[in-house]
Formats: sequence, C-alpha cells, structure tokens
Amino acid sequence: MLARQRQAVILEEVRRTGAVRVSDLVVRLGVSDMTVRRDLDVLASRGLVEKVYGGATTVVGRSTDEPGFEAKSVRQLPEKEAIAAQAAGLVRPGTAIGLSAGTTTWTLARFLDDIPDLTVVTNSIRVADVLQQSGRTDRTVVLTGGVRTPSDALVGPVAVQALRSLHLDVVFLGVHGMAERSGFTTPNLNESETDRALVDAAGRVVVVADHTKWGTVGISTIADLDEADVLVTDEGLPDDARAVLAEQVGELVLAHVPGSGEELA
Repeated sequence: MLARQRQAVILEEVRRTGAVRVSDLVVRLGVSDMTVRRDLDVLASRGLVEKVYGGATTVVGRSTDEPGFEAKSVRQLPEKEAIAAQAAGLVRPGTAIGLSAGTTTWTLARFLDDIPDLTVVTNSIRVADVLQQSGRTDRTVVLTGGVRTPSDALVGPVAVQALRSLHLDVVFLGVHGMAERSGFTTPNLNESETDRALVDAAGRVVVVADHTKWGTVGISTIADLDEADVLVTDEGLPDDARAVLAEQVGELVLAHVPGSGEELA
C-alpha cells in the first residue's frame, strides 16, 4: 500500500471515529510503528488531524471559526464537483432559484450554463460573478446587498430584507456543518439569519454539503435536518450518518466521486 493510500485510510478512520491509536493502525495497515507515525506527521502538517500521545484525533475547531473563501475552495474538490453535477440535475428551465454563499454553491453555479431561462438570487459575489460570465442573455441574476463576511457572503439586515419579499422555486444551501442535534449550521450569526431568509423564501430546500461537514457544528443553526427536502452529499458519508440523515431529510442523494478512496485528496 502506498503512503498516500495509507494516509487516506487513516484520515477516513479519524473522521469516522474521532480518534485513532498508533498500535491499532500498525495492525490494520500491516506496517511498522515508525511508518504510522510518519503518516500521522504528514497528515498533521497539512492540518487534517491533531497528533496526541499514542495516536491522533480530529482537528477541533471553535464553533465561530470561519475560514476564508480561498481556504475553503481547495478542500474536497472532487466531492464538490460530484455534488454540484448531481444538484444541477434538480434545476428546471424557467424557474427562479436561490444559491447561498459558499464554495459548493459556487461550484454548482458553474454547472448551470446549459439551463435556460433561469432567475438566480444569491448573496454571494463569487456566485454572481460565475453566473454573469456564462454570457447567457436569458438569465437574470439578482445579488442581494449586505455586509461582506470572510467567506464572501453578503449578510445582515439589507440582505434579509431583500430576501423576505421573494418567492423561489428551489434554494440550494451550502453549510459549514451538519449534525443530528444542531442541524445545519454556520459559524457566522449574521450569515445564519440571511440563510434562514433564503430557506423561508424557498418552495423547496436542497442542501449541498460534502461528507466532511458531518459532525461539524457552527455557533448558529440555519435549519433543522428535517427542513431539507433534499440533501446532496457524497459517498464518503459514514454509515451512521447515512442512517440519521436518511431518516431526517426528505431525500438523501449520495454523489459518486470518481476514483474516491484510491488516494488522499
């Protein structure tokens, strides 16, 4: 097994269980203690795990931590592409849709080029830029005003007021985290209120979130799990999470990621 393959196995186990022991990994991977420790060093240097005595744990972030757009845009790229392609299939010509801010919805915007007669409402400058660059003359892009966040969302009273008067066929919602008790969350209180207004304006809510968002909890809840008509995620979602989400959301869609599990992304 190659080093990158071992590291992928280790990372998946950490995400699934929250912690791993060096001794257990030695047995599972059939390699030496030193080899496992080197793999953990590599993962820790990339900020993917936190090394502890005898093993490693998930990286514990604060519920108010909010990475910038550039930092988030390079994470789980294959998963986001697969999720975006699947979600784009839910968009019908001639409808009014909403796209929240976020790197997954930004990726989704690039998959909408072939869909005619769309009206798209968004609170993301990045998403609006992608939609405008398509050059379609049969598309209307509505960008809310508001205060800009580190993740390039426009939030606050101006954005909320703009959204409260709208009625959208479907809203695609990107989230910071999702968990059984806290639902879909964000680390930004103002963004939570704005996203909530998007949800309230929607005839149908589609959450787009890769499997690493499971178990992450931001300070503020946008919506409960059962408020999602559809959740589009990827096949890396752990079995226990699949069971919870399948019971809570209206429909759970698992996008296939080509080549997933072969190498560490």
